[in-house]
Amino acid sequence: MKQIIIATKNSGKATEFKDFFAAYGIEAVSLLDLTEDLPDVEETGTTFEGNALLKAEEIAARLSTPVLADDSGLMVDALNGRPGVYSARYAGEPKDDQANIQKLLDELNTVPVAERSARFICLLAIAIPSEKPIIRKGYCEGSIAFYKKGENGFGYDPIFIPENYIKTMAQLPKDVKNSISHRKKAINQLEEWIKTIAGRAFK
Repeated sequence: MKQIIIATKNSGKATEFKDFFAAYGIEAVSLLDLTEDLPDVEETGTTFEGNALLKAEEIAARLSTPVLADDSGLMVDALNGRPGVYSARYAGEPKDDQANIQKLLDELNTVPVAERSARFICLLAIAIPSEKPIIRKGYCEGSIAFYKKGENGFGYDPIFIPENYIKTMAQLPKDVKNSISHRKKAINQLEEWIKTIAGRAFK
């Protein structure tokens, strides 16, 4: 089976990418799966695209193989797009999903339901040695709940209600979430590349 390296040590993201690429007969291998202990790439970019490219290009240079990286986050309209690129560290270091959620809920405490619109964004970057990187973007529109609901997923999933749903991402079955997620929508834009170029680019 062909492989692609996914530049993440986030087990939740790694699982989603494995499920997505398995449909194409491609094994997604995360940094958690490698015997070589690669350091986390510091996300010093000020945009999702900048951070995704940083991760993909640095790991691709180290491993001399195509690498996919994503930078994703939550953008809340009532907070002028925050937490944005700081989604994973919104409540500070070390990363803490529950602390991030609580900070966001506290900031939206007085915001009415009609003004709680938000979206998940996923920026995918594929770095291929000696070739121009590939960039794709996906969104999942929705709103922020008033309290946490559900046990599935990770990150802000327990407080994000996707558009046209009444349940949070964390309440949805994995196959439903994967079919509507921002990562899935970004990967959909890679489908033609996966089918035509991936046979040459992947291991």
